[in-house]
Amino acid sequence: MKIENTKAQMRKGVLEFCILSILQDGDAYTSEILSSLKDAKLLVVEGTIYPLLTRLKNAGLLSYRWEESTSGPPRKYYGLTETGTLFLKELTTTWAELVLAVKTVTTKKSTKK
Repeated sequence: MKIENTKAQMRKGVLEFCILSILQDGDAYTSEILSSLKDAKLLVVEGTIYPLLTRLKNAGLLSYRWEESTSGPPRKYYGLTETGTLFLKELTTTWAELVLAVKTVTTKKSTKK
């Protein structure tokens, strides 16, 4: 088993949560989202993020708007919908519970001898 595969799967598992968290501070276009993910060392390629953004939009968690750019074509800005904000709140609670559970299991001292 290759560790890189496992690490990639772990990152993919939290990608939706991270994208929604990025957008809670305001609308952003794809390259801004990618930049935030890369800054956090969650390396994501454009081929991964576009389908994910579309899926989140189709699920009603994101909306988008087009905005003219002074340095090129119009940009598609994504933002959280009301449903997306509520979904993010639930994910935040679930994430905190999951982190606690994983810490409990992975730092547990063995009492067996």
